[in-house]
Amino acid sequence: MPSLFDPFELKGLQLKNRIMMSPMCQYQANEDGTVAEWHYVHYGSRAVGGVGLVMVEASGVENRGRITTRDVGIFSDTHIPGLRRIVDFCHTYGAKIGIQLAHAGRKSEVAEEPNVGPSAIAFSEKYRVPQELTVEEIQQIVEAFGQAARRAVQAGFDTVEIHGAHGYLIHEFLSPISNRRTDSYGGSQTNRLRFPLEVIARVKKELPPGMPLLMRVSATEYAADGYDVSDMVEMVKQFKEAGVDMIDVSSGGNLPVAPVQYPGYQLAFAEQIRKQAEIGVITVGRMESPQLAEETIRNGRADIVAVARGLLRDPHWAKTAAVALGVEMEMPGVYRMGY
Repeated sequence: MPSLFDPFELKGLQLKNRIMMSPMCQYQANEDGTVAEWHYVHYGSRAVGGVGLVMVEASGVENRGRITTRDVGIFSDTHIPGLRRIVDFCHTYGAKIGIQLAHAGRKSEVAEEPNVGPSAIAFSEKYRVPQELTVEEIQQIVEAFGQAARRAVQAGFDTVEIHGAHGYLIHEFLSPISNRRTDSYGGSQTNRLRFPLEVIARVKKELPPGMPLLMRVSATEYAADGYDVSDMVEMVKQFKEAGVDMIDVSSGGNLPVAPVQYPGYQLAFAEQIRKQAEIGVITVGRMESPQLAEETIRNGRADIVAVARGLLRDPHWAKTAAVALGVEMEMPGVYRMGY
């Protein structure tokens, strides 16, 4: 069986190890959505630290699709040069890099524009009631995802990830909690899948043949009136058929409640989706124990381990894990003298 520090290949994407920096909003972008100096240091330092795949945070495909005005955008060609600079630096130090294409939907806090959703249902009493999207507006957002994918390719990213989790727009369409539509985009699971599948198809049109498409999902909603992991398995089968190459498995986010968190608390969801949907998976959720990450890969429970908070605490988490596991891993320049 492979180990955490073995190479990984998916279509034309070749990673030097199976560690991914999970996408984490930094709230440090310029008001217009362009990246700031913070992002060059933040992402570049994790590439230097040995991560195989750096995933840039949720980046809005529309201005109103950002969570806040301090989030990264990819809704204008003016965003490309800054993103390209990050990509080039990460490539210099042997990391591959992707970007998460996102739309916050009803959870957007961009004050100058109304937030939108499949139905006029607020996330909580602390959020605005969203405007229900018309069919024409839905198609405009599908196109926005396509244009964002085009920009990601122009910026030199090695892969893109569609954000379909955590209560944001795509998740909102998938869930009977937030989608109460009575047209072809709501009601049955087939109808609730329509918008996500259209987004996947449109994004795929912009990707080179060798570039894999990833998708983050919330495996369960932790609610009796929501969907569960068995439902998500069936949805993932549809995503796979539409062209998604790998699933990044998270959970929750469509209700203002949080699951109990512990090391590997989402791992069983990833394992079930991997087996039952027969697709490669990324697992995330308190995976910063090197031993847990190694066991996960060796026992075939997931194909890639995404680390979030662990990489916030330690930009060189990959090297730290290698030392803990007794694995040789080179560091660039004089950094090798630190180990």
